[in-house]
Amino acid sequence: MNPTADVTLQFLGAAGTVTGSRYLVESAGTRLLVDCGLFQGYKVLRERNRRPFPVEPETLDAVVLTHAHLDHSGYLPKLIREGFRGEVFCTAPTRSLCSLLLPDSGRLLEEEARYAAAKGYSKHERPEPLYTEEDARAALRRFKPVAFDAPIKLFEGWTLRYVRAGHILGAAQATIEVGGSRLHFTGDLGRPVDALLPPPSPLPDCDVLVCESTYGDRQHPAIDAEAELAAAVGPVLRRGGVVVVPAFAVGRAQELLLHLARLQENGVIAPVPVYLNSPMAASATELYRSNVGEHRLTREECDRIFAIATVVDGVEASKALNRQHGPMIIVSASGMLTGGRVLHHVVAFGGDRRNAILLSGYQAGGTRGAALRDGKRSLRMFGRDVAIEAEVIQLGSFSAHVDAPEMMAWLGAAHTAPRMTYVTHGEPAAADALRLRIQNELHWPVRVPDQEERVLL
Repeated sequence: MNPTADVTLQFLGAAGTVTGSRYLVESAGTRLLVDCGLFQGYKVLRERNRRPFPVEPETLDAVVLTHAHLDHSGYLPKLIREGFRGEVFCTAPTRSLCSLLLPDSGRLLEEEARYAAAKGYSKHERPEPLYTEEDARAALRRFKPVAFDAPIKLFEGWTLRYVRAGHILGAAQATIEVGGSRLHFTGDLGRPVDALLPPPSPLPDCDVLVCESTYGDRQHPAIDAEAELAAAVGPVLRRGGVVVVPAFAVGRAQELLLHLARLQENGVIAPVPVYLNSPMAASATELYRSNVGEHRLTREECDRIFAIATVVDGVEASKALNRQHGPMIIVSASGMLTGGRVLHHVVAFGGDRRNAILLSGYQAGGTRGAALRDGKRSLRMFGRDVAIEAEVIQLGSFSAHVDAPEMMAWLGAAHTAPRMTYVTHGEPAAADALRLRIQNELHWPVRVPDQEERVLL
């Protein structure tokens, strides 16, 4: 391959939105997809998942994943079912997490299709899932784990190197070298100080940077996470209420259990029952035990902290939980109320003012979580409108993403400036705010790309 061959980059997702990360890198007839995520949130975005993929899947030679979250990995089963035949490169913990997330996603998609058919609230006569659990398990056979900090050859003239991103277990930044260009994808960057994970590795020298901007227009509040959690949970428990916590099954659920355990151990909150009602979160918690060294906890700390929660086993036990009374805490997925068992808990407990719904992370526009955060007190669930009387609390200190000042500090520490920086994976206001800061404070060339825009590097 010509080492100076033309290289193009096309933004097939995460442009103008915080979901659907998909970047196509092409050179001399070879095509590499960096991330393969689901679009989530607004219906107009979700509908993109049903459209034909912008390039024929069989023409892709490989996929490189930055991490396991569905907005970065969740379209893979569909891509593979539609004809992609290459390998999927990722870190070993990402492969382990995808073995939980992807089948669970397929199972939920199947359940939603069946439920919609049974209740007749779908606009389609025979609603079909985007993909199935079987599709997801077939996709996992394509995964090829790669170590951090160890460059590997993808194809002739192409190399991949992963460095740590923080964010969640196994999350990576990816550097792709091809055709004389070095492209660096941040994926989702974690915070410099995190209860569970080490900080992101420094930005390596690169020609082109593709940078996330989830919190590009805001700063996380300077408040201790445990103090904020105690202030939110304590009053609800004292009045005998139920705290329902929609939580991302990977990372956020484990961080919540860590802080709840410490608060109970120190007598800051009452030692009430804590339930973890998410099979995926329970399995992800076990992965923290088996991946000591990839996070800050020892095996003994994992055993002690995660023992605080009773894992809810099975659908009937989940239904029975809805018949219990407070005080108690239920941690359940999904984190943005897009599906899962937590919706049934919101239906069961959301109508009582003694209770509380604790939003513990980012709420993408168009999700039920965002609607609650913005003051809406009726949610459409299972084909009907459900009134919400429970207190709604948005935690500000729980985030797996850098905020704008943290991002600027990370970028500003780079040894050399990229020739071009593309700001992606953010809502329009967040992406443009970060663009302006990079332009005005660092004086780097920077742009916010359009959806499906293709650039010559």
